Amino acid sequence: MFDDYVEHASAPVPDATRARGSLPAVQYEGFEPSPYDEDDNRADVYQDRVDVAPPAAPIFQLGEVQCPLSAPLVSLVVCSDSLYMGLANNLIIEIELSRAEQFIRIQIPRKPNEFSIYKLFLDPSGRHLLVTSIQGENWYFYRGWKKPKQLKGFKMVIESVAWNKAALLSSSHSTSTREMLIGARNGTIYEAVLDAEEDFFKSQERYLQPVFTLPERHPVTGLKFDMFPPLDPKEALVLVTTPTRIYQFVGILDRRSDEPGRVFSTIFAKYRETAPKIVELPGNVDYSELHVYGPNADQAYSLPKIVAWMNAAGIYHGTLSFDTRTDDLIDGAQLLPYPTVVSSPSLSPTRRSDGVNNVPVSMALTEFHFLLLYRDRVLGISNLNEQLAYEELLPLKPNEQVRGLTSDPVRKTYWVYTDQAIWEIGVSNEHRDVWKIYLEQGKFDAALQYANSASQRDQIMSAQAKAYFNDGRYFQAAQCYAQCSVPFEEVTLKFLDAGERDALRSYLISRLERTRKTDLSQRMMLATWLVEFYLSKCNELDDLVASESVSQDVDNLLAERAILEDDLRHFFETYKANLDPRTVYELIQGHGRTDMYLHYATVIGDFERVVEHWVMEEEWTKAIDVINRQSNLELYYRFAPVLMRQAPKETVDSWLRQRSLDPHRLVPALLRLQHAPRDPLSPNHAVRYLNHVIFEQGNTSPTIHNLMITFYASTPLSSTASTSTSTSQNHPEDDGPLLRFLSTAPSDPLTGKPYYDLDYALRLCKQGGRTQPCVHIYSKMGLWENSVDLALEKGDLELAKINADMPEDDDQLRKKLWLKIAKYVVQDKQDIKMAMRFLENTELLKIEDILPFFPDFVVIDDFKEEICTALEGYSAHIDALKAEMDEATKNAEAIRQDIAALQKRFVTLDAHERCSSCALPLMARQFYVFPCHHTFHADCLIGLTKEFLPAHALRRILALQTELMKTSHTTGIDRSTIANPSLITGTGAPGRQPASQRTLLSTNLAGGRSGGAANGFGRSVLSAGDRLRDLISPDALANLVTAPAGWIPGIGLGSGSGGGGGAKRDAGEKDAEKAERMRRELEDVLAANCPMCESVVSGLDKPFVQPGEVDASWDL
Repeated sequence: MFDDYVEHASAPVPDATRARGSLPAVQYEGFEPSPYDEDDNRADVYQDRVDVAPPAAPIFQLGEVQCPLSAPLVSLVVCSDSLYMGLANNLIIEIELSRAEQFIRIQIPRKPNEFSIYKLFLDPSGRHLLVTSIQGENWYFYRGWKKPKQLKGFKMVIESVAWNKAALLSSSHSTSTREMLIGARNGTIYEAVLDAEEDFFKSQERYLQPVFTLPERHPVTGLKFDMFPPLDPKEALVLVTTPTRIYQFVGILDRRSDEPGRVFSTIFAKYRETAPKIVELPGNVDYSELHVYGPNADQAYSLPKIVAWMNAAGIYHGTLSFDTRTDDLIDGAQLLPYPTVVSSPSLSPTRRSDGVNNVPVSMALTEFHFLLLYRDRVLGISNLNEQLAYEELLPLKPNEQVRGLTSDPVRKTYWVYTDQAIWEIGVSNEHRDVWKIYLEQGKFDAALQYANSASQRDQIMSAQAKAYFNDGRYFQAAQCYAQCSVPFEEVTLKFLDAGERDALRSYLISRLERTRKTDLSQRMMLATWLVEFYLSKCNELDDLVASESVSQDVDNLLAERAILEDDLRHFFETYKANLDPRTVYELIQGHGRTDMYLHYATVIGDFERVVEHWVMEEEWTKAIDVINRQSNLELYYRFAPVLMRQAPKETVDSWLRQRSLDPHRLVPALLRLQHAPRDPLSPNHAVRYLNHVIFEQGNTSPTIHNLMITFYASTPLSSTASTSTSTSQNHPEDDGPLLRFLSTAPSDPLTGKPYYDLDYALRLCKQGGRTQPCVHIYSKMGLWENSVDLALEKGDLELAKINADMPEDDDQLRKKLWLKIAKYVVQDKQDIKMAMRFLENTELLKIEDILPFFPDFVVIDDFKEEICTALEGYSAHIDALKAEMDEATKNAEAIRQDIAALQKRFVTLDAHERCSSCALPLMARQFYVFPCHHTFHADCLIGLTKEFLPAHALRRILALQTELMKTSHTTGIDRSTIANPSLITGTGAPGRQPASQRTLLSTNLAGGRSGGAANGFGRSVLSAGDRLRDLISPDALANLVTAPAGWIPGIGLGSGSGGGGGAKRDAGEKDAEKAERMRRELEDVLAANCPMCESVVSGLDKPFVQPGEVDASWDL
């Protein structure tokens, strides 16, 4: 099979030639692979040969169908992939082409001498089959039946059948043929309806009626009808052919009932008196064929486009036009004579003599060809140029006779059959030469539709461009030249020689559109040349408009110029990436097109150049509009000074819309307005912008805030007085904006100070002579005295009062400030009555506070009432203080009585009471009893108390402990006696440790050191907070707390000898008193609260099991 698609032009050369490295002599075509590797240089040469278009596939291919036949084949029909063959032994063979291996044999129960099959007729759906015989007997077969049924009412030899294609293809389940026309050999046309549905009371022949008889009564060899419009059929065209005539019957359908049948009677009725459209072509043959072709024949409601009638004179063909209102619907009818055919030498002499005439045996109609079947070959003639396009001899056997050529109009298949074989004509490449035929006929658009390769399209476009150019249709020629391979230089010179610069511009645009984006140089040259063309044309139109301005015929020129300018603008927008800006600027400036200069700069984003142009033209508003339409902030900063000077309002409006601007970079432009002349009634736009930045955008830069104060402070005062007096006058109406800013300016939330520099603002306000702002700034700086002094200096008493009340947290300072104001009122104003009224404004000053300010000679009558009122107030205040003192004395006496009662309180204990801590007998040694009835030994109490006492109490205990130990060393106390009272009383406490083991750690460390060392050790002990509890020894401290003064040697005991005994006794008594006082203080600290009760509260955040303890009570 592969050899069918590959043609070898020559045989391969011997191997020795290839061994020498030369190219192979075989011309490879088709899809054969290259014999060389990709790396071999010869592969490129080979590839160049392969790139040559391979031979096109044949238009038609004749292939034999393998189908054994049990008898000679008489007739064959194919529709919708259903094939039926009628054999001479009256056997019908049905083949579904989708399942070609399955044959269905239908036998007609007649003997060959009684019934001879003449023709088969198959409907477009492939379901209904009519079998007619030479004897006039007809049979009907429906797909799916086991055997055919005879049509007893059909007593005629059927020559042709016109099926209702729309009804049959639109319903795949209907068993009815609907209305159809039957052409008989006797020249009569019948309307009939068959139905395959089984009905006991009805036969399949539902309806049969003759509707028309041809006057010459020749056989009806061809019969077709189509109803139109397809979706709503109201009319019908019926084509009827005989061997020498073709008839056209056109009329309105009869749809009086829904029953099928009887729809053609009205069409033929009107032709009983009038003749239909007839074309007669005489001949000496007794057969003809009628064929129609539609590109969408498989669709139920499609209409045919081409009609062809094969007769003795040739092929009468044309196109069907169903829109015409005449009875002749065949448009452009032509007669194609048959080509001269020489019979094949292989035919027998008898068959050669039969085929002397050139009339084919049968024909079929394709989209572009007439297929003609002769007795030994098949021809294909193009219906476009009537040239022979295909010819192939039939491989006939001896005595094999050609029967006919049939086609499947739905599936577009074509079949040739003889009495012994069947061939299928495959339509493989029917469109191969269509483009070339249309090109020769000058139908370029149609040729392009059927061009299959780029080279074909190129030939068509080249020919079309040349034709357009020769006809003077230059713009169409330009478009075609742009799509073909004609050299660029040739086309350009042709248009330049013809003086068609506009058409050349169109050609260049088309070429630019089709140039690859990677060809940067070509695209740039084309685009630049086009800009030159556009600009030249614009100037040319300007000259024409100027020359025609005296007349009124300039509207067309103006419209053309506007269109051209729009095209140029669109060109700039589309091809801006293919243009060199510097070159384009030079071209535009050379032509003086300012509008295009600005538009191109805008398109490529060169807004700086546009703004510069408008600034030079002093078109400030246009310059600002351009800046507003772009996003580059640098243009705002660059042109801000000049625009702020010339158009401050519009410039500030532009700045307000662009929130991304940096105000610091606009400061130079804002300063341009500081000393610029300005209308007093117009607002200061620099201040307006700064207000927006500070209060709307929340800018906190000190520079911006200081600049705002600069603008406010530099505003000239509205005073017309002389220079000598203007500095002493106040202008509150001019200070209002500045004061409002100073009052409302945002402050730093961390420091509470404003963002502007107070010193700088104060200096500006002083230079400008602005008193109220200076006073406000002094108050912001906390210099209240300066602010009040300045206000009084300027004579603004109310401003001084306001500032005197500002330090709300410092009453002394407020009083001082009010005294300054009072002194000013009394001494400077010398208005006694005003001074008296002044006292009503504050509660801090009294009459006695301002009396020193009055002169000695002042008369008391002026403020006698105020003095009396003050004295009465003082008397009432003294009485209130006296009452409070009496109440306090009573309370103190009551407290003393309560304390005395507490000292006499007692508690009764049982002799067997035990310590709440150690559970030993309580009476064994010194103990403490608390109101909660908890009892503790002294040492047990100290051991419990030190665990919850705070750090400061522990430090105090250690300090007292150290002082007591120093006293014991100074007085030579026998520590063993103090530590063990039983040595004095003669009784011993059981279970007590030796004194040497109960000595305080501080005592051991203090032994043998001086007093300074002891003090240093005490400080070190106080600083050791983490070891405070470890430094306290409960046993030794208990001895110090509970030892009576008489137990310490030298304290409370008389020495009785010598004159120095009295002095020693006094010193001992003082030491004893000091020791007793420290002991009581130590006792108060240790026994202040019950440790058992206090530990409940202080131990809430401590664990039940202390670190290091082992508690198994919670184990499971």
